[in-house]
Amino acid sequence: MKPTLIRITTVPLSLKILLKGQHRFMSQFYKVLGVSSRGSDLQEVATKEGIAVAEVEMTRTIAPLKDLVSLWNFYKLCKKEQPFIVHSHTPKAGIVGMLGAKLAGVPHRLHTVAGMPLLEATGFKRTLLNIVEKLTYSCATKVYPNSKGLEKIIKAEKFAKTEKLKVLANGSSNGIDTSYFNNERFTSSQNEALKQQLGIEKNAIVFIFVGRLVGDKGINELVAAFKELSVDSSQFSVGSQQATTNSQHSKLLLVGPLETELDPLLAETQQEILNNKHIISVGWQEDVRPYFAISNVLVFPSYREGFPNVVLQAGAMALPSIVTNINGCNEIIEEGKNGWIIPVKDKDAILKAMQHCLVNEASFNIIKSNARKMVETRYEQLVVWNALLEEYEGLV
Repeated sequence: MKPTLIRITTVPLSLKILLKGQHRFMSQFYKVLGVSSRGSDLQEVATKEGIAVAEVEMTRTIAPLKDLVSLWNFYKLCKKEQPFIVHSHTPKAGIVGMLGAKLAGVPHRLHTVAGMPLLEATGFKRTLLNIVEKLTYSCATKVYPNSKGLEKIIKAEKFAKTEKLKVLANGSSNGIDTSYFNNERFTSSQNEALKQQLGIEKNAIVFIFVGRLVGDKGINELVAAFKELSVDSSQFSVGSQQATTNSQHSKLLLVGPLETELDPLLAETQQEILNNKHIISVGWQEDVRPYFAISNVLVFPSYREGFPNVVLQAGAMALPSIVTNINGCNEIIEEGKNGWIIPVKDKDAILKAMQHCLVNEASFNIIKSNARKMVETRYEQLVVWNALLEEYEGLV
């Protein structure tokens, strides 16, 4: 009989997207149980991944009473299922999963760190989050930062003992399926049809952002920078796209949901997105590949990340990236090789990088040619999955 493996995230979308395919892979060796808050995404995970799922309601905010209820419910689930391993992702599921599993006597408690919201917190909130982070790691038997930068932060903050920490493979929580994220899957006619649907001129230069439209993703600075990028594309060329004298302005394509509760955008940013005809916001998309396929450059000016899948996806789709100098991003992107690295929260740096892409055709083409192969050689999905499986098997 296969030992039971519980994978727990705060919201089911994380189980569905961040760990896509990994559940099915691990179910060859373990009885996998996916645990998260209720929602249609949780049932979709069960169907698509072929695993059992269970609901444990969790909030993404600090809510002591609700968190205690979540902890109790997960503790009861562990006592019932008697898992060999509990593996948690995301901050709230981390404390609920690790503390609940320890109280229930689960022998192997693993936590993956894929980002630290606390890094942007201050005052009492930061102190509280630090305590929760330390408690999560103390309850875990192993902690996996998904980037070398995160590992350094954890060590510097003294959140966990060094012997508990390990970065798997070259980083990333799930790697990237480069056969799926491949721009050769999309024909020129498909790309032209989508551009026409979105009102993007054939020769327009498209800068793309993929992710939640919130403040700490750098959207306020990105939109402000793009507002100043009011130059006619006829002055520039990117790669093989030689603009004509009738070309229109560059476009900014925003792919992701607008969140208004946690870390909302500035009012002026939201107005600019609505009113600027060269900014196209398409909201949440189940499949982001068609949007990468019609774009030229990813701009990802986030304040903090663990190991961003979006940058891996863009690279696999042969797009160079403009990223901020934060952990994860500055491991995937090497300055001048497969993209450009800029300071955090710097609107002028974003603008300068976008202008550089437009006017330096030769260097752009070289960097673009490196984008996919640098992802293929370092972050192929099976490499990450097998590294994690090796960890699991080492526990037996």
